[in-house]
Amino acid sequence: MIQVSQTSLKGVLQIVPDIFEDFRGQFVETYSEKLYKENGIDVTFVQDDISFSKKDVLRGIHGDNETWKLLSCLYGKLYFVVVNCDEESQDFGKWQSFILSDENRMQILTPPKHGSAYLVQSPGGLFSYKQSTYFVHGRQFSYRWDNPKFNISWPIQNPILSERDTQGRYA
Repeated sequence: MIQVSQTSLKGVLQIVPDIFEDFRGQFVETYSEKLYKENGIDVTFVQDDISFSKKDVLRGIHGDNETWKLLSCLYGKLYFVVVNCDEESQDFGKWQSFILSDENRMQILTPPKHGSAYLVQSPGGLFSYKQSTYFVHGRQFSYRWDNPKFNISWPIQNPILSERDTQGRYA
């Protein structure tokens, strides 16, 4: 079973899978094509990726114009943000934040033209994403994490950033 709910951003879904727990630990089914389709999620995923980062690393805001992504935290705790980056949309610049962790097992489904970013709040964080298209270097858009058009409320002032995330793109 999964619980699927619409977020405040059109097309962005919050998914909470069932967690089986006993004295040994946990078991979580992270994806079932049949179950997701039964819940109205008819996206075919072609690539899975993971990223491990240390505390205070902020990655993003990245996305592209074609890819659906199913995002989750496998280990640790992340402050996760989704931003509508469709410059032709009346909702351009709207964003929503979530806490993704290995405790809540929440997943976020993002449509094309939405960027995502996350800040690792635990000693380390393992981020997982399924993609509906294959990654092609140079096809993604990037915005700076502190782009004034978005005015995102981050719980950090000086995150650890890559060169790409330091530069971003002010659009």
